[in-house]
Amino acid sequence: MKYYTIDDLCRMIDHTNLHADASPEDIKQLCEEAKKYHFKMVAVNQVQSKLCSEILAGTDIGIGAAIAFPLGQTSIESKKFETQDAIHNGATEIDYVINVTELKNGNLDYIKEEMSSIVEICKAHNVTSKVIFENAYLTKDEIRTLSLIAKDVKPDFIKTSTGFATSGATVEDVKLMYETVDGEVKVKAAGGIRDADTFINMIKNGAERIGASSGINIIKALEERLTESDQKTIEIG
Repeated sequence: MKYYTIDDLCRMIDHTNLHADASPEDIKQLCEEAKKYHFKMVAVNQVQSKLCSEILAGTDIGIGAAIAFPLGQTSIESKKFETQDAIHNGATEIDYVINVTELKNGNLDYIKEEMSSIVEICKAHNVTSKVIFENAYLTKDEIRTLSLIAKDVKPDFIKTSTGFATSGATVEDVKLMYETVDGEVKVKAAGGIRDADTFINMIKNGAERIGASSGINIIKALEERLTESDQKTIEIG
């Protein structure tokens, strides 16, 4: 059993706006909200890395760039360039989408090379690396296989989903990923996490980071629970 303050829980949220039509004003609002609630990072499309880095300069809030988003269907070299360009423009965290086609083709050497290449760039720049599986398209065996590759390569996180596929994070998948990596890699749940109960359930089953566009509503709901119970921490476990 663990006990979390509201700030502890805020620091597990990647505050997200990955919409194609997000305006500069939308991104500025996202950053200001992240500062207000002390979220862990803002999750944005790669091209918005520079703007976010300017707005969040001097804070401890990360800038998370989505790479090969949301399909993952670009070459390793393209993903490497996107990653380097995002870091050059201020990104402190990288969330890249795997090449699902190559996984489906059984080309595990390709998947491992892709993962290793991006993780290596991130480590060289002291940047957090996250590997997006996109579980909606994968079998349980494929999720397990990817988790084992990650256990060997050691990105910082493996992540369930982009939020743009047919479904997002499930507790079952989070638990499978968490158990397979056996503490060697952290797990991020993302996609469809819109309420406090789902948020807590993801953490209970092994997620250490939550990607959500509903983070503010989740935190407000948790604050209300604490007020009603006259408690200062939330028990999860």
